[in-house]
Amino acid sequence: MHKFENFIYYILETKFRKTLVIVLTIVAFFASLLMFPTKMVLAKMLPGKSDNTFSIYIDTPTGSSMEQTQKTTSCITNILREEKEVMHMELFYGQGIPLDYAGLVKGSSMKRTENVAEISINLTDKHHRDEPSFLITQRLRPIINKECSSIIPGTVIKLVEQPSGPPTLASIVVEVHGQNIEQSRKLSVDVGNILANTKGLVDVDVMSDDIYDKYKLVPDIEKIARSGLGIEQVNNILYLAFEGMAIATKNSENRSEQIPIFLVLSDDTKRLTNGSEDAIRSKLASLNLMNMQGMMVPLTEIVEIKKIKSTPMIMHKDLERMINVIAETDMVSQVYPLLEARDTMLEHFSKDYNITKAGFSTYMFDLYLTDKKSGEKFLLRWDGEMKVTLDTFRDLGAAFIAALVLIFFLLVIYYKSFSLSGIILIGSFLSLIGVIVGHWVADLVTEQTFFLTATSLIGFIALMGISSRNSLLLIDFAMGLINEHHIEKKRAIAVASATRAKPIMLTAVAIILGSALLAGDPIFGGLGVALISGTVAAVFVSLLFVPVLMDNAKAMDKKEDNQ
Repeated sequence: MHKFENFIYYILETKFRKTLVIVLTIVAFFASLLMFPTKMVLAKMLPGKSDNTFSIYIDTPTGSSMEQTQKTTSCITNILREEKEVMHMELFYGQGIPLDYAGLVKGSSMKRTENVAEISINLTDKHHRDEPSFLITQRLRPIINKECSSIIPGTVIKLVEQPSGPPTLASIVVEVHGQNIEQSRKLSVDVGNILANTKGLVDVDVMSDDIYDKYKLVPDIEKIARSGLGIEQVNNILYLAFEGMAIATKNSENRSEQIPIFLVLSDDTKRLTNGSEDAIRSKLASLNLMNMQGMMVPLTEIVEIKKIKSTPMIMHKDLERMINVIAETDMVSQVYPLLEARDTMLEHFSKDYNITKAGFSTYMFDLYLTDKKSGEKFLLRWDGEMKVTLDTFRDLGAAFIAALVLIFFLLVIYYKSFSLSGIILIGSFLSLIGVIVGHWVADLVTEQTFFLTATSLIGFIALMGISSRNSLLLIDFAMGLINEHHIEKKRAIAVASATRAKPIMLTAVAIILGSALLAGDPIFGGLGVALISGTVAAVFVSLLFVPVLMDNAKAMDKKEDNQ
């Protein structure tokens, strides 16, 4: 280590070399921070995980028939049959997948309409295939949407993976709050269009029923009574003609309950030529009921056909009406599409609304809209995994700052010097250079995007103790040489750096080898990379940057003068 001692002493000899080390370190620090706005390193709550199953949600336009939903679903299953990794498929028409974690989170268990369907796909074991499930869904999404979403115009097809982290409705959720439900609906459609045109967002859906025209069959009680018929007769034949109903039961030795016998007309008989009122009237004219006098009475004489608007589902949150607009990210961080979409919304809605930003708060990205004409107020609230990501990074950032402050005051108590405590603190903080650069390198050598995640920040916070320990032992050793052996300060710092270099490096190697097992994990890979690259940066900072700061510290001069 004699050569390294001379190298450190060579740096400390002139002010120019010391300044050069400080400048290069500062440049490296800010260059690493610039990797976030330049998107060289992307931040996300948790990366995608490889699973053995995923789901596909099919939402045809509100009011679509089961036959239309089946056409879209058949198109999707035909594509999936060509995939060698797909082992099994389960289809659920008119309902959500039962007992599914993603379904419970996303509310699909509440689906009970003919225009929805879900497909549960089982893949080969993740240990026996090269392509992870999140890359399979990323590859299949454009193919399925191109081939199948146009069969029934307005169909939304979503490929949904099991959540790898906190349960959220979607990666990005925009809640449109407002008492005027019609205006809120228009706002939500505009928000959905903006999200659909934002790069990196897929599976955009407005969680609101479309309003459409429908026909209501209303039995005329007075005419039914005059015709010698009963209301139950009319209701029964209407159900038989369009829905079907149980007309009897059957007993079985193998079942404790009676088995209902369901009577329904054939599909061709039930099918209307078109969706007009005349087609319904023609169908009713073919249905007759026999009254008590033995006369046949056509249904058109006793049933009135009314054209009405459909009744959409109304959602509430915190006693306020709202509509959810959801979107998933396509292997990108949620933050950048959010900022792009929000800027587009500010420009788009400023024409008709006065917009007020929420400011720095829990919901810092929210937008308050006031209609310029009517004065009605609306709220665009951002939620979903995006908000969980921001909250987590905020909380971990606060924990990191708290750790810095605590370490600083403990060091002040120990050294009775703010400058020496600051040196240790700065040295610990600069390990962030390695964490960021390490994620950039990991992204270059991996097939999929390697995100800086919440586990990465946990690794960075864990590095604080290691980095502080390196700098603390270095300062203690140098001060011992100055005070007890009366060695000149620059030489003492060089000797301390060379002497402590070996144990510092051995500690770093142990951490790197121990963290290597985590680096390949899909969830905790960020933690492993942060520990490995951060430790490497901490070694360089401790052995090069910290000695320069120690040489400039007046506290060490005072110790030397006191002897």
